[in-house]
Amino acid sequence: MPTAANVLLYAAIAVLVLYRVVYRQVRGTLLDRKSLVTLPLVLTAVGGYLALKALPGTSAGELALLVADLVVLAGLGVLRSTTTTLTERGGTTFQKGSAITVGLWALTVAVRIGLVALGTALGVAGPLTSASIALTLGVSIAVQNATTYLRVQRRGLPLAERRPAALSR
Repeated sequence: MPTAANVLLYAAIAVLVLYRVVYRQVRGTLLDRKSLVTLPLVLTAVGGYLALKALPGTSAGELALLVADLVVLAGLGVLRSTTTTLTERGGTTFQKGSAITVGLWALTVAVRIGLVALGTALGVAGPLTSASIALTLGVSIAVQNATTYLRVQRRGLPLAERRPAALSR
């Protein structure tokens, strides 16, 4: 059973992801190296720590569920990246998501919930399943951002070290 602190952490992560990722992608945002790395790095680090704490006593079934979760959500990260448009603006790359991007985010959440439900139905969901939420989101966003970075490089678009101050909003 998740503690109150864990529930608050998961709620904070959800709000952060909704704003920093989904809302900004739909509205459009300027990209820089820091924006592509920071959030997925923090989520993956926090999620990795929480998952490691939950590992003692974890069943093989729950570990398999986590691996399946990571693989599927990473694949959705690649798909989400391909649904955004990339253009040059203000000395860096501007990324704008589409309705398909939003749909893929909804699918990402549904898949995560579905895998937890499947694990629960199979009797393999345990502490690791809930503790790995930040990890799976972090990996999914990291794969999405890595794919976006590769798209930026292939198209020869600029990527600033930092967002230009006048255009960062």
